Amino acid sequence: MKLGLNLGYWGAGNDADNLALAREADRLGFSVVWAAEAYGSDVVSVLAWVGALTERVDLGAAVMQIPARTPAMTAMTAATLDSLSGGRFRLGLGVSGPQVSEGWHGVRFDKPLGRTREYVDIVRAALARERVRYDGEHYRLPLPDGPGKALTLTVHPVREHIPLYLASVGPKNLGLTGQLADGWLAIFFSPEHSAESVATLRAGMAAAGRADAPMDIVATVPIVVGDDVATAADPVRPYCALYVGGMGSREQNFYNQLAVRMGFEQAAAQIQDRYLARDYTGAAAAVPLEFVDGTSLLGPVERIAERMRAFAAAGVTTLSLAPHGASMPERIETLRIAVDALERAGLAA
Repeated sequence: MKLGLNLGYWGAGNDADNLALAREADRLGFSVVWAAEAYGSDVVSVLAWVGALTERVDLGAAVMQIPARTPAMTAMTAATLDSLSGGRFRLGLGVSGPQVSEGWHGVRFDKPLGRTREYVDIVRAALARERVRYDGEHYRLPLPDGPGKALTLTVHPVREHIPLYLASVGPKNLGLTGQLADGWLAIFFSPEHSAESVATLRAGMAAAGRADAPMDIVATVPIVVGDDVATAADPVRPYCALYVGGMGSREQNFYNQLAVRMGFEQAAAQIQDRYLARDYTGAAAAVPLEFVDGTSLLGPVERIAERMRAFAAAGVTTLSLAPHGASMPERIETLRIAVDALERAGLAA
């Protein structure tokens, strides 16, 4: 199992810290640094900046939002970042959610599975430097009855195949990820509650005739080092509450639905009620310790090593760490402790 670093969103006063973390991850031999976008910082600019100031670590988009860009633009961007970085780019895609897709990008959140499938088809064709022609339900290239012509990408990526990941939460999206992607970007992955999700992913792979293909299962996990697990969980609770309680409407929140499928139905409802009532402190307090502990790495190094073994046994191939700490030196030290824990777990390459 390999280690990654998840920087999350940029531009919240954390720019210098994130860059220092990325450089440390590069120095420590982490496999990838991921960055995200929602409706603030864009992921492409961040990865270009990180890539210019690192040497070996891969640069992962987690994710580039499908409604934000045409598939041709995404292929152009992926090829450019791969070229600039010397072959270090990983393309993660996601449909986002209805509030961002429709409210920020003005793109209807309809038929996300079909839209994703067509989007990936076009991106892959463009990156293979094929002449792009596509006649789908959601995308038509070139547009019919006009002056457009089928074109070929002029940039040559460093690699013949840029790894493509999908961020999936629901069962149908997981099946699609198995059919189409090189990797799965998972959130709130718990070794104790993951068997069904991994099975759905594998079933999608088998249905597409790629049961033996490599699949990078990337779990983003907060990590807090400390002697007491309950105390270590406290900094992670607001993050859990934000997603389970506030990332979506009451009727359509994929992370809340995931918590329900994991067996936390009563807690998920309470977290959402409090969060939507703007009782953010109460929402964080309502997050069960079992949920935080199951989806994070908490405690002393020996316990973190034990939990790493559990993630690996559940199928995770890349642990993407989100380090918490009261200061920058603490977060840097957390990355170093994670490397130590991986070695103690017997999982280091």
